[in-house]
Amino acid sequence: MQPLVIIVGPTAVGKSALGVELALKVNGEIISGDSVQVYKKLNIGSAKPTPAEQKGIKHHLIDFLDPAEPFNVAIFQTYAHDLIKSIKDQGKVPIIVGGTGLYIRSITDNFNFPQKGSEDYKAKWLKFAKLYGNKKLHSLLEKYDPKSAEIIHVNDTTRLIRALEVLEITGKPLSVQRNYNEKKYPELDKSIVYVGLEAPRQYLYERINQRCMDMVNNGIIEEVMQLLKEGYSPKIKSLQSIGYRHALYFVYGLVTLEEMIRLFQRDTRHFAKRQLTWFKRDPRIKWYNICENSLNDIVYDIYNTCREIQTCVE
Repeated sequence: MQPLVIIVGPTAVGKSALGVELALKVNGEIISGDSVQVYKKLNIGSAKPTPAEQKGIKHHLIDFLDPAEPFNVAIFQTYAHDLIKSIKDQGKVPIIVGGTGLYIRSITDNFNFPQKGSEDYKAKWLKFAKLYGNKKLHSLLEKYDPKSAEIIHVNDTTRLIRALEVLEITGKPLSVQRNYNEKKYPELDKSIVYVGLEAPRQYLYERINQRCMDMVNNGIIEEVMQLLKEGYSPKIKSLQSIGYRHALYFVYGLVTLEEMIRLFQRDTRHFAKRQLTWFKRDPRIKWYNICENSLNDIVYDIYNTCREIQTCVE
């Protein structure tokens, strides 16, 4: 039996480094479970591992979509299932690394997402958005599915339309369908090794603050300016993610550099807190505190678990 390793945890905790070191040990390949690293040209703000950091390990679902292309959990699930099978068929170990909670649970629990709406539905809502604007589109969703409206940004046209499509297709709000599934934690398949990285809050927050500063110093603002120069709209979904939208605030003169950095760091810390809240609800995750366990010790422990699975008879 070939294992599937899943590594989760908050941003800046060291998931990517663990994934690479483990892949070197178990002959693995990495599947990114991140919703921003999929995009080309978004390198600095997505904390995409550099070629040097990848250490020759093959990485999938990184750097393969145009910034304006749509990407969501249903698309991720389809790609990930195909990649898991392909990697296992080669006798290698697939390792999913990421902090996008719903993406990960789409694999661990094989969520069934409502089928993609017809082009008629999509065309209808796109036309509506063009005629009346995103605010009106968002207010409609707020009326019929307020919980989804709370978490979908007013400029995220793709997700707004998707939520309205689901409502029309199924007759039920997307939030109701998601909450029903997300509160259940069935037993995992025996081939899955599900681990999480954590750290004391203050230590993690210091790492986050430093990472944000590094991104600014390494050119996230220049990266955004280049994307705008190439004709990308500031309203595309990929540029509404943390870091990129903050850089846009500065580029358009809405905040000073100092304020931009403060908001960037604050919102990233809040995001990490939400990630931990999400993952900590799942009792199936084996947690490693990075201040109490060395990287080598964590790798060795997961390696032994993988070896036990590989010796099992299916």
